[in-house]
Amino acid sequence: MSQEAIGKARWVVGAELPSVAKMLGQEKIDRYARASGDFNPIHVDAAFAAQTPFGGTIAHGMLLLAYLSEMLTSAVGQAWLSGGRLKVRFKGAARPGDVVTAQGRVQRVEGERGVCSVECLNQEGDVLIAGQAEVKL
Repeated sequence: MSQEAIGKARWVVGAELPSVAKMLGQEKIDRYARASGDFNPIHVDAAFAAQTPFGGTIAHGMLLLAYLSEMLTSAVGQAWLSGGRLKVRFKGAARPGDVVTAQGRVQRVEGERGVCSVECLNQEGDVLIAGQAEVKL
């Protein structure tokens, strides 16, 4: 369903944005490394990553941010793409085998702008990324 027509009527405090869930595998992490040029061994070298405090490879933070952006694009379409703002903090690492869910909830509406809390969670409910998104309505 296109959410271009969400309009101000749906932008009420507490309204949930449509979530996006993605299965994360090592191949997806490797594809992201090739696309981004970021071959940090924490992402792509299992033997190296096993010796770190993470105990294995982890996904690129920007890959998770792409899931948040996909969720926001689904929710508000062009308004997000042409003028959305995102401010987040990385809270945890996503690992191969995780199901990452990007979700959001309207916090407030200020004139022509909507402000949402956004987060990415793993299947255990651990917060991986948390922050705010702002978009012109």
